[in-house]
Amino acid sequence: MAAAGEWHGEYDPLEDPEEQRHILSILDSFRSYRRLAHHHGTHTRRQAFYALPSAHWTLLAAPPFNILSSLDQLDTLVDANADLADAIFITGFRAFVGPHLPPSLVASVIESKRLDPSDDLAICSALLDELDAKATPTDCDKARSCINQFYRDWSAAGSVERDACFSPVISALVAEFTNNKPDLNDVQVLVPGAGLARLVFDLVRAGFTVEGNEISYHELMASSLVLNHTTRAGEYTIAPFALGGSNHHSRADQFQTFAVPDVLPRAVLADAGSGSRVHASERMSMCSGDFCVLYGPGEDGQGGEQGRFDAVATVFFVDTAPNVVRYVEAVRHCLREGGVWVNLGPLLWHHVAKGPAESREGGAGVRERDMDRGVAEPGAVELTDEEMVKLVECFGFKVERQETGMVESGYMQNPRSMLVNTYRPSFWVARKVSDA
Repeated sequence: MAAAGEWHGEYDPLEDPEEQRHILSILDSFRSYRRLAHHHGTHTRRQAFYALPSAHWTLLAAPPFNILSSLDQLDTLVDANADLADAIFITGFRAFVGPHLPPSLVASVIESKRLDPSDDLAICSALLDELDAKATPTDCDKARSCINQFYRDWSAAGSVERDACFSPVISALVAEFTNNKPDLNDVQVLVPGAGLARLVFDLVRAGFTVEGNEISYHELMASSLVLNHTTRAGEYTIAPFALGGSNHHSRADQFQTFAVPDVLPRAVLADAGSGSRVHASERMSMCSGDFCVLYGPGEDGQGGEQGRFDAVATVFFVDTAPNVVRYVEAVRHCLREGGVWVNLGPLLWHHVAKGPAESREGGAGVRERDMDRGVAEPGAVELTDEEMVKLVECFGFKVERQETGMVESGYMQNPRSMLVNTYRPSFWVARKVSDA
């Protein structure tokens, strides 16, 4: 398994000043989680509470309501979430910024601020201040979402959602390759939109050689923490539903906590690799950058990843595209002939509603010259499931299996909530039979 900072991509992001600013904003969004969550989560609620008529807030402060005690408990849960955010911040800073700083600057900051050399959080934070980092509101929202994502991907309770969405994909791949490639170690699988890398991890456990691709630095930093830097299962505790005050039957439902990760990835992969020809830790990699740019055809129709993978697995991914044709082109390009694309997910298109500036948000490896062929290109389209399947067939795929309604799943859903959103995603298996 690659150590922090060894995600490979098309170029060094710190060579690009705009990309540097983007990375610093993301780092500051994780660092700011504690302060902002306390402010928006409890400070503003206390202000609103005390703005009630005094007779009303006095009533609600006493048993059986104990609203002020609940807000105190919420502060404690915010701190638990923030411990995870701080750990991601340190991991990301060490990977993307620390190696590029002059040792003299680091020593000077430690000395001038009289920092404890063993206090990584204080040192990384002070150095980030020196670089004048400031998080954008969008990045702060993404940091909060990333912390909550650990519930779905890396908690025991999240296995309900994971099993519903991952199991059909993994089963289809095992069924596809068990007969014609007895050693699954030889099967190269690409997982675009890898997020916190749980599907990548689970496919490696199943025996495949897997490369995850992710454009979000939020997700890359968080996945590096959980894969490379956790020391035990349950190292962190999160309360993913605590900051939302609506649709709870009880405070106990709102304040549920979950231990993450549910397993120690390094230990699991060590066990999974003991009987394999290729050790599990050597069968996992993460690549940062725009999926379309890294894996799709270049302007000349060629590209270094052409025909490299035996399978592509996408879960809750295709609807992240503004122009989904680019995704189909990229999958076709990087799959070998006869390879399979296994997809499961809804079609929650959201780019059409965005303005041009929002649609062109940066990410890992998004450079100005790539804007017109990656996810940041202008334009967007929304297809139905029927149209999506027809589009796949237009690009030289034969859809061998298609099912809708076989899976019902929430997405980071509190199962105890009064409001439960359920997806009925489409599932299909398509084989590349020709180059369109």
